[in-house]
Amino acid sequence: MIYRKIDYFLPFVKDAFPLEKVPLVQCITNVVTIESVANALLYIDAKPFMGDDPRGFPEFFQQNDSLFLNLGHISADREKAILSAALIALETKTPDVVDLVGVAGSKYRLKLARQLFELRPTVIKGNLSEMRAFCGLTSAARGVDVSIEDTNESAINDLVQAMTQINHSHPESLLLATGQRDLIVSDGKAIFLENGTSQLDRFTGTGDIVGALVTALLGAGTPALKATIAAISYFNLGAEKAQKTTIGLANFRNETLNQLSLLMNQPNWYGEIRGGTL
Repeated sequence: MIYRKIDYFLPFVKDAFPLEKVPLVQCITNVVTIESVANALLYIDAKPFMGDDPRGFPEFFQQNDSLFLNLGHISADREKAILSAALIALETKTPDVVDLVGVAGSKYRLKLARQLFELRPTVIKGNLSEMRAFCGLTSAARGVDVSIEDTNESAINDLVQAMTQINHSHPESLLLATGQRDLIVSDGKAIFLENGTSQLDRFTGTGDIVGALVTALLGAGTPALKATIAAISYFNLGAEKAQKTTIGLANFRNETLNQLSLLMNQPNWYGEIRGGTL
């Protein structure tokens, strides 16, 4: 592993926030976290639109700037809606993010994820265990949580190699695996980020929010690699600040979300990003 100085990341992120334009972000997302996702987008000055009825897609796609597809709450009808939206996004060149929620523990979700991948999403993301399953590696995950067995150095190296191979065959799609160390593979580059806090595992929706933030930046015209590095770092740095000033998980959650509207007001918000290349 090669560690790069922070200057390596500055060109990617220093002007990502505040957003250059107000994007309308269409979300077909997890009902458990839909309110958190919508508010997170509002906090960074994006506009959420939770439009998941295919009857409205022809009109929705004339207005939206980007599309967020989350597999966290699936039914037969919802699966059809997600596939329909992904196809229209491809046809209309709408940037989109696919979030692989639950694919490590569910074969039909994994099948859906691979169908969506063939429609060339801009970014496909999941936690370390979900990305392992997507890449065809074994995983000991239960439900939607990362397995500790998938986080050791050997497992990380195997995952990076698998992500790199998939990115080589599908270069139009950036791959993101989130965890204690976040992994990004794009254009033959493998990058890791190490901000955040273990408390983020203690409230629901953190991954969904990160996916929505990436989608908002794409909708604002930010290139995929820059959008992904900036969104993850912005959220995790906000969580680090929240941890320093709060007691109790509910207060931590509220302050992490609060930082979404505050951190961008600090000119050097990106100055504490930790990461490097593999």
